[in-house]
Amino acid sequence: MTLTSGYLVLENGAVFQGKLSGAAPAIGEVVFNTSMVGYDQIISDPSYTGQIVVLTYPLVGNYGFNRAVMESDHYCVRGLVIKELNNGANHYQQEKLFGDYLAENNLPCLSGIDTRALTRVIRTHGTMGGVITDSIDNLPQLVEQAAGYKPPVEGYVRQATCKEITCLGKGELRIVVIDFGVKKAITKSLVNRNCQVILVPATTSAELIMELEPDGIVLSNGPGDPADCDYAIPVIRQLMGYKPMLGICLGHQLIALAWGGKTSKMVFGHRGANQPVKDLRSGRIYITSQNHGYMVNEESLSLLPVEVTFRNLNDGTVEGLQHKMLPIMSVQFHPEAAPGPLDSGFLMDEFLQMVKDFRSKERMELQSNAG
Repeated sequence: MTLTSGYLVLENGAVFQGKLSGAAPAIGEVVFNTSMVGYDQIISDPSYTGQIVVLTYPLVGNYGFNRAVMESDHYCVRGLVIKELNNGANHYQQEKLFGDYLAENNLPCLSGIDTRALTRVIRTHGTMGGVITDSIDNLPQLVEQAAGYKPPVEGYVRQATCKEITCLGKGELRIVVIDFGVKKAITKSLVNRNCQVILVPATTSAELIMELEPDGIVLSNGPGDPADCDYAIPVIRQLMGYKPMLGICLGHQLIALAWGGKTSKMVFGHRGANQPVKDLRSGRIYITSQNHGYMVNEESLSLLPVEVTFRNLNDGTVEGLQHKMLPIMSVQFHPEAAPGPLDSGFLMDEFLQMVKDFRSKERMELQSNAG
């Protein structure tokens, strides 16, 4: 891969110099991820659509690149910022070197950056617009470009969602996954638990979802501000109580909005595979994988029949919700954990048990009415 001089220019005027490969300029929201592994999953996670991702772990590329673990069929980040690229890996599962993948796909990557210093800037001032460029001769204009970064008016979900209905697996339970930018690990986790997964676009109507006759419904993760998915809120409300529902990450936030709650943007979000959360039902602590920049405002749920089930131990934010009467549960983190620890995978089993119990109850009611 060919390296040239490159720069990251932030909207506050800060400039970081390094070595650039791939296309430039690249403009997006600059965020950081604290995971020690999983760079192939991170760059292909649809939740990063529109973002320049800073990897805080200093050595990237240690175990090469494997397309089989990607979370989508292509990279989703606007750009990548790292300390050091190890392009001499020799892992037994690697398909190719990570640097070769970056070069083949012309993915903007800035290396040789003091990512500790850059992360401190983001932690202090919050996520902000940035530009990866090969020249700073026009620095004032670059700062203006970075400051002017905004997502598209309709948000990023419409870019990240699937375009048509897709069926995966042949399991006992039929689960409709509303795709707001779903990670492959979520659908794989369901298929591996004996589910038939029907993936539908984010704009699918409640009537069409009901025609698919699901046993349960999953609202997936996805990029951007949940408020941009205003078209999905009425659909979610129609489906509440129809079948058991699980929301993951953005899906968690959308469930809260459908209940009448509120969300807000965080200073720098939670992005990493080491976020500690407490299960308020059992008192146990779990280490979770997370990727989000918005949160549910707990006070907005105070008058609703909703229970907070998980809480983040770093900042106290809401990490899980459950309706007190309807079969609806949600988590802000990723129970399928890719990349990350498998501590919270049991939540997938909890949801599917909820689905089975609901289906059994429906059948008993049908038999009772028939009798």
